[in-house]
Amino acid sequence: MILHVVERALEARNVSRAIVATDDERILECVRAAGLEVVLTSAEHQSGSDRLAEVAALLDEADVIVNVQGDEPLISPLTIERAVDEILSDDEAQVVTACEPVTDAADVLSADVVKVVIDAGGRALYFSRSPIPYPRDAVKKHGSLAEALRLDATLLARFRKHTGLYVYRRAFLLEYTGWPQSCLERTEQLEQLRAVERGATIKVIEAAAPSIGVDTPEDLERVRAILGVMRDKV
Repeated sequence: MILHVVERALEARNVSRAIVATDDERILECVRAAGLEVVLTSAEHQSGSDRLAEVAALLDEADVIVNVQGDEPLISPLTIERAVDEILSDDEAQVVTACEPVTDAADVLSADVVKVVIDAGGRALYFSRSPIPYPRDAVKKHGSLAEALRLDATLLARFRKHTGLYVYRRAFLLEYTGWPQSCLERTEQLEQLRAVERGATIKVIEAAAPSIGVDTPEDLERVRAILGVMRDKV
């Protein structure tokens, strides 16, 4: 799965280098065997961004650091390109991430699928494992959120699923990862809330294509099936 992620990152036209940051010797050996770049980091990091910052601190020549999470083997290289272009064109953005439409009601209800709400300027207001925004009137009418989603096909369009991609200004990344974990971050177990709670500007772009973050065995089987179809078409 990690190798698929690296391959997709390197396909992005504005990514010049891909480094796997891991604290796992098995991943280290797998990536090395594939002839790709990998760094063994501390096992004490609390989040992926903290791990990323350990490597980014050594990259003095880089102004922008892209974090593609290792559980996103289907991420589109075009999504990465768009996110990098956005941070280069928006001087106010400290972080750029991506989202995509929710097409399955089960994703709205799943705590493994992170939802995001965005303001009129494309900036993240909040990320949550809970269903946000909460359609109060529809739930009151139908008795539960699950039933409301089943009976009202228009509700799904209100939700956006977060994609496991972050593009940081390197200086901000090093500053942000020096902050202590925030209350919201610990509560939801979402590292980006550390930045949200401090008022950082996180710009959210629309992903170029759907992706699936692999958080459960069921996700893994879905991804394997999709990759199998993709191989068959080549």
